[in-house]
Amino acid sequence: MEKSAKIYVAGHNGMVGSAIVRKLKSEGYTNILTASSKELNLISQEDTNKWFDKNQPEYVFLAAAKVGGIQANNIFRADFLYQNLMIECNVIHAAHIYKVKKLLFLGSTCIYPKMAPQPLKEDYLLSGLLEETNEPYAIAKIAGIKLCESYKRQYNDNFISAMPTNLYGPNDNYDLNNSHVLPALIRKFHEAKINNQKQVVMWGTGSPFREFLHADDLADALYYLMQNYDGEQFVNCGSGEEITIKDLALLVKDIVGYEGEIIHDTTKPDGTPRKLTDVSKLRSIGWKHKIELRDGITEVYKNFEKDYNQIVEKYQS
Repeated sequence: MEKSAKIYVAGHNGMVGSAIVRKLKSEGYTNILTASSKELNLISQEDTNKWFDKNQPEYVFLAAAKVGGIQANNIFRADFLYQNLMIECNVIHAAHIYKVKKLLFLGSTCIYPKMAPQPLKEDYLLSGLLEETNEPYAIAKIAGIKLCESYKRQYNDNFISAMPTNLYGPNDNYDLNNSHVLPALIRKFHEAKINNQKQVVMWGTGSPFREFLHADDLADALYYLMQNYDGEQFVNCGSGEEITIKDLALLVKDIVGYEGEIIHDTTKPDGTPRKLTDVSKLRSIGWKHKIELRDGITEVYKNFEKDYNQIVEKYQS
C-alpha cells in the first residue's frame, strides 16, 4: 500500500478499528478514511454505495460489526445475524463495484464448530455444528468469508479474510451486560476492590480454555497480511497460547490487586469448552505475536483505572 493511498477503516471507533488506525498512522499513512455510524449507515446499501462513490477508497479494512459476549449473542440473535450480514454484504459488494485494490474482512474464531479438534485449523470450517449461543453471529461471519472467497473466484477481486481469536485492548467494551470475558473481569475486580467487596461472582465453572490477543498485535498482523498475503483461504490470527477462564480470573485479580474471593455461578453458560487457534499458517507467512498476556492486561488495566469514571459514565448513559 502506498503511503498516500486512500485506506478506509470501517469500524474505526471500535477496539480493532482504532488499533488499525493507530498502526497505519505509525507506519506513516496519511490518507485514512473513516466514518462513524452516524455519518454512514453500513446497513444501508444505498448509503454505502454513495459513500464509496464519493470517497473512492483504494484499500479497505472491514472491522465494522455488531459484537458482544455470550449473553448479547444469545438474546439479540436476529440483530446479530441481520446487521452483520448487511454490513459485510454492502461493504464487500461496494468494494467490488468501485474497484477497491484490496479488502481485508475481519471475522472471528467463533466460526468453527463447537466440538472441532484442537487447535483450530482453517480447514475445519463447516465441518460440524456451531456453538448454539453465538450461532447467528458465526453464520454471518462465515457468509463474509464466503463472499470474499466467491468475489475472488468469480471476479478475481483481491479480497482476503482474517479470523482473530479473543481480543482485548484500548477501547474495549466494559458494559457488564454484553461485554466479553476479559473486560468484564477487569471491571468486576476493580469495582470489588474499590468498594471493598468480599466476593466477585464469575460466570460458569471457569474450566473452558481461551486464547487472547492484544488488539495492537492484531492490527500489526492485519497490516502484515495486507502487505504480504493474497490467498483465497482465510487466516487465523492469534497467539497460539491458551489459559483457562479460572486462571485468567486469577491473573486479572492479581494485576488489579483484589484480595477477596471468587465465587462461580454455575447456572450461567460456559460456552465453547476450548478455542485455541492453529496459527501455523500465519507464522509461515512470517508473523508472530509480540505482546504477552500479563504485560498486555497490565497496560490495559492502567488505562482502565485512569479512565474509570468516564467508562462508567459511558455505560450509564
